[in-house]
Amino acid sequence: MEITEVKVFPVNEDKLKAYVTIIFDNCFVVRDLKIINGNTGLFVAMPSKKRKDGTFRDIAHPLNSELRASIEKKILQVYEEELKKMSSAAAENMKALGQKKRDYDDEGP
Repeated sequence: MEITEVKVFPVNEDKLKAYVTIIFDNCFVVRDLKIINGNTGLFVAMPSKKRKDGTFRDIAHPLNSELRASIEKKILQVYEEELKKMSSAAAENMKALGQKKRDYDDEGP
């Protein structure tokens, strides 16, 4: 089974860092995985459903630790790439704003 696509949707929350959708073999999608900032760093939580007793149960999850590690590694890699893109875009926006301010200052009111 191959992960053929990973989509990361960052959020601005304390512990929850992003929602994730993954596609296997271009034919099976799993949505609502979460990247969580836990006590020992980032980890990937599988999609889950709250039960009547208040506990959560995974809806879909890997059956062995090798696949779990592979999924987590790929997702966190794409997450880091997405953060770099966002950071670069923010830096470009700040640079453009700085140029506009200099242009305005040069022209005067």
